[in-house]
Amino acid sequence: MKHPDARLYRAQDYPRMPWRNGGGITQEVACNPGGSSAAFDWRLSIAEVAQDGGFSSFTGLQRIITVLEGAGIALTVDGQAQAPLGPRQAYAFSGDAAVDCQLVNGPIRDFNLIYSPARYHARLQWIGDVRHWTFHSAARTVLLLNAGQDLSLWCDGQALPGPSRYDCLHIEGQDRLAEYRLESDGMLDACLIELTPRT
Repeated sequence: MKHPDARLYRAQDYPRMPWRNGGGITQEVACNPGGSSAAFDWRLSIAEVAQDGGFSSFTGLQRIITVLEGAGIALTVDGQAQAPLGPRQAYAFSGDAAVDCQLVNGPIRDFNLIYSPARYHARLQWIGDVRHWTFHSAARTVLLLNAGQDLSLWCDGQALPGPSRYDCLHIEGQDRLAEYRLESDGMLDACLIELTPRT
């Protein structure tokens, strides 16, 4: 049986960089192997948003955003006002769109998946309000961002490195359906991303 290629990215090691439009700061969590902040097929990041303003453009890419900390944001996408977005509510939009952001009640931190829809199928979901959770996935790339207490994770019974708060576990190269199990002493609060190359 092939063992998963699992890499743990620590929150304190995430590189910080200015937004493309200069309006904020981003911490890069992970990107596709061989990719960079300037050119990637997928990327995870955490952004600090301290004021109202526009989002950077990512032409040809798809974006999914979730509020991690703070009351929330209200987005206007291509001139259309969207319902306010609170914590753990994921919202998807095109990287080509003109997006303006208004803070609901003070600064926020948000979590972003940006990916190429021409190259990947993507699935993102938040796991919460339970102490243990099991799922099955055949995705080539599985990523887990932990937003809560320390958690333990197994793949087909094999223990994997456990991410602490805002750490990310990146599992790459699976070629079969695998069983994943998550456990925490407290309630789970984690974001699961599954990426499968388009054929």
